[in-house]
Amino acid sequence: MFVKTGDNVKVIAGDAKGKTGVVKKAMPAVNKVIVEGVNVVKKHSKATSAQPQGGIVDVERPISATNVKVVSKTDKEDK
Repeated sequence: MFVKTGDNVKVIAGDAKGKTGVVKKAMPAVNKVIVEGVNVVKKHSKATSAQPQGGIVDVERPISATNVKVVSKTDKEDK
C-alpha cells in the first residue's frame, strides 16, 4: 500500500473530493484508510454502564485508498 499512517493526503474522488487531512489508520488488508476530518458520519450510541447516557457521536469512516493522493510523507520517510 502506498499510503502510511501519518501521511498528509488529498482526496481525489468521491463526496469529499478536494479535502486534505492526515491518515489516522491504514488498513492494507482491505485497501482502506481513515483520514482525519474526512467521511465523518453520525452514529447513534446506545446507553451502557460505562456511558449511562447514549447519544449521537461523530465517527470517521474508512475510504478507499485509491481515492487519496499523498501530498507529503511523514518525517520518518524523509530521513
